[in-house]
Amino acid sequence: MKSFKALLYISTIMGIVMTTSCSDDDPIIENEEELITTVIYRMSPVGGGSDVEFQFSDPDGDGGEAPTISSEALAANTAYTGSLIFLDESGEETEDITEEIEEEDEEHQVFFVVTGNSLQISYNDMDEDGNPIGLSTTVNTSDAGTGNLTIILRHEPVKTNSGVADGDPTNAEGETDIEVTFNYTVE
Repeated sequence: MKSFKALLYISTIMGIVMTTSCSDDDPIIENEEELITTVIYRMSPVGGGSDVEFQFSDPDGDGGEAPTISSEALAANTAYTGSLIFLDESGEETEDITEEIEEEDEEHQVFFVVTGNSLQISYNDMDEDGNPIGLSTTVNTSDAGTGNLTIILRHEPVKTNSGVADGDPTNAEGETDIEVTFNYTVE
């Protein structure tokens, strides 16, 4: 009889533990960060002509093999329409992270940090609150020159902070999903 009571007691405790650990109160991670292995910044001349692409690719993610980074020269004194594509190419199938950014546009913003005087980038797309996103841009070049273009995708920035709507990541807060620097040439 004692062993039956002990077995009943243990079974009851195990049932409580199992029920508690599998309850619906467990947190659900809704916006788990995505792996971004590829960034493509495609710029199309407004008056027609060949597209220019800047591309970052790191299929194995952080660590492992070094990423490949490439850029093409931009024409001087030219306006371009820019579009950004973010991909996860680490698995068997490519996942387009750009679609998730579009769906969660209030929770994302792309920042463009430019050194040198030959390149200027402005936002073409806004979220429902009228704040910039950065997947669609206007790129204007001036005279010939070189510099760096850093593209930063920030998750959950505070878009109302000072300078953020103007593209300054300094006060944006949030988490950086990816940050890539390209060398650019305007000729």
